[in-house]
Amino acid sequence: KGYHPETFLAEGEVSALVKRAQAGDAAAREQLVEANRGLVASIVQRFLGRGYEYEDLFQVGCIGLLKAIVRFDFTYGVKFSTYAVTMIIGEIKRFLRDDGPVRVSRSLKETGARINRVREALANSLGREPTVSEIAASLGMPVEEVVAAWEAAQAPASLQDVVYGEGTDAIYREERLAAPEDENFWLRRITVRELLARLPERERQVLLWRFFEERTQAEVAEELGISQAQVSRIERQALDRLKETAGGLEDLV
Repeated sequence: KGYHPETFLAEGEVSALVKRAQAGDAAAREQLVEANRGLVASIVQRFLGRGYEYEDLFQVGCIGLLKAIVRFDFTYGVKFSTYAVTMIIGEIKRFLRDDGPVRVSRSLKETGARINRVREALANSLGREPTVSEIAASLGMPVEEVVAAWEAAQAPASLQDVVYGEGTDAIYREERLAAPEDENFWLRRITVRELLARLPERERQVLLWRFFEERTQAEVAEELGISQAQVSRIERQALDRLKETAGGLEDLV
């Protein structure tokens, strides 16, 4: 299976890169993809054993990541990484899902149709694709309801349907939101990753090996050329440091 190491960017760096990428900066987009390859890889691990190769699922997860970059709206009030988790999981789920019809209620279909009409009207008046927040404001609906109705009302579509761009820059049809249990699991993992970025390099690396790659203390000790007891002390010191800013962290890792 492929190995894609964790890369950490400060929150301000991520925000700046997302804005540049959404403005058409290909280099910024590529930097965001590279920084989140480890996140995609860790999510893919949850979907192995279903008849698909790791690299195939990894590429599908990267499509979800690209969609997150294009669609992220800073008015959502969440971190980009949190939104990206939802999009990556959703993209993989679509790939794995059977092609059978998805039944949705008449009310959801009607709401979805209203959303599409408003989206088209706003796109014409603004000269660009409107954000979800702009659509929600026009409809007088909460953003969450717009997202849920819009995604649920979408008919199953091919993974190859292009909805943004063209050629090598094409972005494919967006996936609906992930199931709550999957989302909650990954939100907890994201919280830990963001806290890890604040640690000294050695402490951060020890926790990454121990909890993200599931290495034993003996394996980490051999990698660092130190004793297992020293690894244990570094691990405990790192966890104690994290718990100062995140109560109950042991439940997350």
